Amino acid sequence: MKRIFLSLLSVIFLALISNAQKFALVDIEYILKNIPSYEIANQQLNQLSQNWQKEIEAKQNEAEEAYQKYQTEYIFLTDEQKRQREDEVTSIEKAAATLRYKYFGPDGELSQKRQALIQPIQDEIYNAIKKLADEKGYQAIIDRASASDIIYASPKIDVSNDVLARLGYSR
Repeated sequence: MKRIFLSLLSVIFLALISNAQKFALVDIEYILKNIPSYEIANQQLNQLSQNWQKEIEAKQNEAEEAYQKYQTEYIFLTDEQKRQREDEVTSIEKAAATLRYKYFGPDGELSQKRQALIQPIQDEIYNAIKKLADEKGYQAIIDRASASDIIYASPKIDVSNDVLARLGYSR
């Protein structure tokens, strides 16, 4: 009776071991670097960012020049003119701050443009990873680029090139 119980227990244990979970790794940064449309989108975002930064700097320079002019003429101005010039400088500074927030704020134009350009690429990568996981029977696929806790992982379980191939970019 004990032997039958131990044999049955051994069979159950072996069945559980043989049904081990499968894991894989991907390197999202590597995948993104090998997708030309991602590089193009990044270049567009960088160009927009530089243009907007120049516009903001021009507005800040305008405020600085107005303030310098105010300081040089300060002793010749009446109290009313002083208030008017101070308001003018403050108004220009506020306009620069408003521009900065409009372009680079949390819901700013750069964020919206990034969402429009990059999100479809990320969705495409996610769907390719999901299909790969379903087909190969992976329970989890971990991004090695963002998982800083991984000290070592065998290159055999990295499926980044498989994802690129699935997206039509063979490596």
